Amino acid sequence: MPSQDRPMFALALRLLATVLFSVMLLLVKLTGERDIALPETLFWRQALPALAIFGWLAARGELNRLKTQRPWIHARRALIGGTGMFLTLGVVRLLPLAEATVLGFTTPMFAVILSAFMLKEKVGPWRWTAVLMGLLGVLITAGPQTGDLPAFGVAVGIGAAFMVALVTVQVRDLGRTEEPLTVVFYFSAISAPVLGLFLFQTGASHDLTGWLMLGGIGLTGLFAQIAMTASLRYGSVSSVIVVDYVQLAWATFWGWLVFNHMPPASTWVGAPIIIGASLLIAWREHVLGKRRKAAEALEPV
Repeated sequence: MPSQDRPMFALALRLLATVLFSVMLLLVKLTGERDIALPETLFWRQALPALAIFGWLAARGELNRLKTQRPWIHARRALIGGTGMFLTLGVVRLLPLAEATVLGFTTPMFAVILSAFMLKEKVGPWRWTAVLMGLLGVLITAGPQTGDLPAFGVAVGIGAAFMVALVTVQVRDLGRTEEPLTVVFYFSAISAPVLGLFLFQTGASHDLTGWLMLGGIGLTGLFAQIAMTASLRYGSVSSVIVVDYVQLAWATFWGWLVFNHMPPASTWVGAPIIIGASLLIAWREHVLGKRRKAAEALEPV
């Protein structure tokens, strides 16, 4: 199924995804405070979306929408995405919401590095400058001079951003031939059984509140994933990524409202530098994209 460019719709979907994702991360942190094991949280995060999508399509007689010609690409995306999700949800339990979110904003910097060393793409001074800016922002936000953030938590946050960079490229590629619902289904359906193996060791009984939190994680994760995947179908990575920074406002709000935590001064200094670096990359990608289209238009048919 061909990709369609609908930039405003893509931005709206991405904005919805940031809201849902922030609620999911809040619930993940709350389940951690209730001593619900992370592997169990991850299992329900994946199992519920897979069951919900399958049941919904079966009820409508539309299971044929799950047909795919790219099963191995879905499997690879599930492996990388599952690892990234483990780190992304894990860092929320190790760091305050706002600080964990800021580290996630380093994803575009890793995308530049990956494109240079893995795809052999030519990266100019603008994007390398942005990478260095992002590194500076991380050092200010989480450097040893702050004394507030555990080094292991920072490492997990940076690792999560790296894995998300890998996933973003794959989702954009899958979005050219697969609809968002299909991409989300296979991600959940492939990874849930693997995570289910850990339930023998980490599974436990919970009260009603605990089960509601786990259910909320699964449902908000489902709709956030669909919205995020769809945004990459209708808009380019460089255009929709700008909206992701709204998530910092939500993370700060939830951290203040629920945990009575406000980020320290180092976060407020480092975060704008990281965000600025990401925006510089997005702008440069936009400029290069326009140049490529102009060059293609001039080529003889």
